[in-house]
Amino acid sequence: MRVDLFDFDLPEDRIALRPKLPRDAARLLVVEPGRGLTDAFVRDLPDYLRPGDQLVLNDTRVIRAALRGERIRGDATIGVGLNLTARIDASHWRALAKPARRLAAGDRLHFGAATDNACLIAGLDATVTECGEGGEVAVAFDLAGPALDEAIAAVGETPLPPYIASRRPPDDFDRRDYQTVFAREDGAVAAPTAGLHFTETLLARLDAAGIARHFVTLHVGAGTFLPVKAADTEAHNMRAEWGTISEKTAAALNAARQAGGRIVAVGTTALRLLETAADADGAIHAFTGETSLFITPGYRFRAVDVLTTNFHLPRSTLFMLVSAFSGRDTMLAAYRHAIDAGYRFYSYGDACLLWPQEEAR
Repeated sequence: MRVDLFDFDLPEDRIALRPKLPRDAARLLVVEPGRGLTDAFVRDLPDYLRPGDQLVLNDTRVIRAALRGERIRGDATIGVGLNLTARIDASHWRALAKPARRLAAGDRLHFGAATDNACLIAGLDATVTECGEGGEVAVAFDLAGPALDEAIAAVGETPLPPYIASRRPPDDFDRRDYQTVFAREDGAVAAPTAGLHFTETLLARLDAAGIARHFVTLHVGAGTFLPVKAADTEAHNMRAEWGTISEKTAAALNAARQAGGRIVAVGTTALRLLETAADADGAIHAFTGETSLFITPGYRFRAVDVLTTNFHLPRSTLFMLVSAFSGRDTMLAAYRHAIDAGYRFYSYGDACLLWPQEEAR
């Protein structure tokens, strides 16, 4: 399928650089294929669901994956930055480097500042092991396992998406704002952004409305949000992400659906994990492993009945996914409405509540 079918023009001033506060004050565009569009707010979500519906949220926690430091080559040093993208093993990571052209295999890297206090993390050192295309590198850190995780947490910064990071640096507000209130499993290098809109107040309202809540984990990778550079979707290589669904959660979702409840995925990450774990009859199974599921129009959804998600980049795998769910023409019209009505886009932006088109079921 041609990638340019999923392109649209977005004015730069529609890209949100900060979230709405409180989080559930963000706007919500309700999209019902064949019935139209409704403007609402995220805090209104319980009004659009019904008792017995099953909300599925991604509880991954974003690590401080943006590292700033220097390349050391003999006596010469230059500033360098890494955004970690995927863990290879206990001490090796893949990352996007800037400036990547100044790096070569064998270069030594140092991140963080020196300290005289031996009880504090003084810094983090690594060696470049591989240089690939598009700024991607592989690095071997001098630390491994929990010690490496601790060092990354100490010297790293919040890994803001490039459309925000290119316009302002991360700060202490992002440490709070770029994390869901229910985050608990460390491992993501990008936030499951639909979940950013939830507050304890909204979760309590959903509980009171008889809408059950379940957690799954998908460690979001940076590749999820990148535009597709190939001309055709068949040529795109979807990067794998690690996720897990417990036996207890799978059984509860299957039982609720058999009783007439709907599965409401909070975000494309939760949806992709549920669809990966579902069989041809729509039953969800326990799952632990990687998924590289790439959903484009023509896909038949087996597990998810309703989706809430943010507004996505043109030509991205996520816009292709929502086009598969609600219909490409429907979503292009919804995005045109959102742009004209002043909705805010991307990670810190507003949200959609999507019903599926008949052809997707």
